[in-house]
Amino acid sequence: MDQKTAHRDKVTRFIAQELNISHNLDDYCPNGLQVEGQIHIRSIVTGVTASLALVEAAIAAEADALLVHHGYFWRDENPCLTGPKYTRIKRLLAHDINLYAYHLPLDMHEDIGNNAMLAKKLGFLPKGRFGRNDIGWLGITKNPIVRTVGELSALIENRLGRKPLLIGDLRQPVNTVGWCTGAAQGMLSEAAKAGANVYLSGEISERTVHEAREYGIAYLACGHHATERYGIEALGERVAAQFGIRHCFIEIDNPV
Repeated sequence: MDQKTAHRDKVTRFIAQELNISHNLDDYCPNGLQVEGQIHIRSIVTGVTASLALVEAAIAAEADALLVHHGYFWRDENPCLTGPKYTRIKRLLAHDINLYAYHLPLDMHEDIGNNAMLAKKLGFLPKGRFGRNDIGWLGITKNPIVRTVGELSALIENRLGRKPLLIGDLRQPVNTVGWCTGAAQGMLSEAAKAGANVYLSGEISERTVHEAREYGIAYLACGHHATERYGIEALGERVAAQFGIRHCFIEIDNPV
């Protein structure tokens, strides 16, 4: 049986529709096709960040397209194609690989977004949203063994494969949980004002410690990479199912 292929433009349009990408969204990078490759796509690779290691893994996997959460051309960065950026893009072009990147639209999506997938992974029942663009999520835990912050921390370590950094009391009850993946530690105050007594994100800043203590909210820094592994994989599976093409997720470890 011949391997099915999908036209690059159809893939681009399909993802834009699935993620409901709005040109009015104030994002840090362009969302969509960032580096153009071959027209016919038979195989896609997904990963969190378009590092050189992931590019080389996509080449080894004979991928025609690479889908990531963290791509290129970030706001306020040097636009020149030099150094590591040149090397990454040169390798993509040399192997005719399309690079797709989806940042905030992937965080926000109600079904396969990073926040939605993290909720599924940790057994959270979403009850509402908060923050700019409603990017933060609010809910309760459905897991009967999670009653305290210490028990939630243990669950996160088990499910995500890394121990979160906890600011707060292990014995504190888990009532309402707020979460936003990646580098959303700055939304802690908004989570507290929305009614959360526990907040999860990926990273932590020096000021986050003081804010958590002063708002009386437990904070768990679970890893930027660790909290954002699942949305892009789910997107890849959806694209593959739509077009009948191959897909694999490739993990490039990152301790942050």
